[in-house]
Amino acid sequence: MAEATERGIRSAQLGMVINAGLAAVKLVAGIVGHTYALVADAVESTADIFSSLIVWGGLRVAGRDPDDDYPFGYGKAEALAASVVSLMLLGAAAGIAVQAVREIQTPHHTPAPWTLAVLAAVIVIKWALSRRVGAVGAEIGSTAVKADAWHHMSDVITSAAAFIGITVAVVGSRVEGGTGWASADDWAALVASAVIAFNGVAMFRPALHDLMDRMPGSDVIGPVREAAKAVPGVLAVEKLAARKTGMNYRVTLHVQADPGMPLNEAHVLSGMVKGAIRAAVPQVHSVLVHMEPYERP
Repeated sequence: MAEATERGIRSAQLGMVINAGLAAVKLVAGIVGHTYALVADAVESTADIFSSLIVWGGLRVAGRDPDDDYPFGYGKAEALAASVVSLMLLGAAAGIAVQAVREIQTPHHTPAPWTLAVLAAVIVIKWALSRRVGAVGAEIGSTAVKADAWHHMSDVITSAAAFIGITVAVVGSRVEGGTGWASADDWAALVASAVIAFNGVAMFRPALHDLMDRMPGSDVIGPVREAAKAVPGVLAVEKLAARKTGMNYRVTLHVQADPGMPLNEAHVLSGMVKGAIRAAVPQVHSVLVHMEPYERP
């Protein structure tokens, strides 16, 4: 648990450092190079800084041990951080869209061709960062880290859209001999905002599921059930439920055994069931077993 939390925190810290540098570069290049798409990209990178900071804080809180006030732990802080990051994506998309529409309606200079080189570098860096953070999120099972990775990927999307829009604006202005295509990068920013909004909604759903204690999928429940049924002495398994808390799962289930089994043996059997489940699914943090007498169907 502690190791997984630290890995998630390190990925968030790495994202903060990289995004701080990229945001400054893109903002200056966007202003000097007359391209709002690049300025919008800088705004997105700035939002990425705050999203990584939120993920960092969420993981730090989620990693606390249970206490008297929170006997089930602080794991929900991780899902809460993921939901906040997702909402930030939606907010960034709305802001970019509004400003893009304003820029489209306002005459301005054709973007400078050299801004394409800046965008190409940004795309490569952010794509690599998104892949790395996403891999960490998948390995430790963190919804917040996965959301942070998608936030980085949204930066790749806005940068790619800006690259296409600036290319159209530069090439079009030369072909037409004027500035009729100067707003192409603004249209690109508008399209990118729609993609970012879609990603924000897509990432908000799993975070909401975690906050609402939705039952995990068969990839978790299936191995848990099979591990319990495979324990010698277990005659049936019923009323199996699980919920995600932070990066781990809490499982409750009813196990049926021989009605004549002594209480001490039933207690030992329940411990064997817990051990089997945690061995089969390491993400399971705690197991509550309710023993019942077996009844033939």
